[in-house]
Amino acid sequence: MDRATDNFIEIPSVEEASEFYFDSSIHVHRHKKILDLSLETLEIANKQLSKNIKLSIIGPEKVAIIGENGVGKSTLLKRIIDTLKDHSSFKIGYMPQNYEELLDPNQTPISFLERTGDKEAMTKAFTHMGSVKFTSDEMQQKIGQLSGGQKAKLLLLKMIMDGCEILILDEPTRNFSPLTTPVLCHALAQYSGAIISVSHDRRYLKEVATTIYELTNEGLIKK
Repeated sequence: MDRATDNFIEIPSVEEASEFYFDSSIHVHRHKKILDLSLETLEIANKQLSKNIKLSIIGPEKVAIIGENGVGKSTLLKRIIDTLKDHSSFKIGYMPQNYEELLDPNQTPISFLERTGDKEAMTKAFTHMGSVKFTSDEMQQKIGQLSGGQKAKLLLLKMIMDGCEILILDEPTRNFSPLTTPVLCHALAQYSGAIISVSHDRRYLKEVATTIYELTNEGLIKK
């Protein structure tokens, strides 16, 4: 029997797709101006990346920005966030490329999502985490021990629970499995708020983006 067990093939665990539910009551009027950005130059550490950038977004558009590596796409997203925070009354959610910009590795997922300690709110947070396939252990362990995919889910759940009307997403699908990515794309396509994103994912660009721009050294070009 011992010799036979050496030849046993371990049965692989079956992955289940996560489920994302954005609040259907979120509504951005189709004539509402979301963003009117004009930058003479886009710089980082005194290095010019691009220039003459103009970006106007009205209503629940789903904008995707593409471009070569190093051209400044993530830097542009951060400038957009700064502009929105200064001039917009909308609730804004952000998923950076580096999740640790917003996630404390020593915090637990439940404490990140719900800080009030209210029993009903805590139950809601646990339910949301269950819907995106967090295990009981993962809900209570430190965020620093989670996979990149679980960290990305946490940031999305925070946006969902906060009722964000504008989502700023830097490569939103990059840490998701082939099973979960279609589910996320469908949820974002159905989302009735505005999305401003950076992505190289062809599926995301096809199924979610309603407007695509390419960032070059000379500015934004509508595709």
